[in-house]
Amino acid sequence: MTAADRASGVFFVLFGLAMYFRVNPTYIETVDGGNLAPDTLPNVMALVIAACGALLVVKPSTHMMRSPRLIARAGLYSAVLAAGTFAMSHFGFEIAGPVLALAIMWLIGERRPLWLAGGVFVMPAATWFLVAQVLGRALP
Repeated sequence: MTAADRASGVFFVLFGLAMYFRVNPTYIETVDGGNLAPDTLPNVMALVIAACGALLVVKPSTHMMRSPRLIARAGLYSAVLAAGTFAMSHFGFEIAGPVLALAIMWLIGERRPLWLAGGVFVMPAATWFLVAQVLGRALP
């Protein structure tokens, strides 16, 4: 894994530096006042990404490659989450949230009806109540 680790390390060094020197200054607006400048956290995170990439170049991991099935499953989870985020922006949390909860629970292997009902009905309803009603924040 040494070559792959070093290649990905170089990628993340370049990505972090590009974020720090080019993307963040271009897309983050400066404001007067406040205790913290708006670019502080993005700049720190960009430098952390670059530093971790450099560490990976200098000291590659000794981990072995995971099975392609596990990697594909992680990709499927990411695709379902991306589709759920897209659906929430178009149909709202009240409709897309329970469907996303069911899909994720089904993918991780949950088949018990009571747990599925709790995850599909109770948790999204509790989230909606706490965020929208108690905190007064808008959900997508």
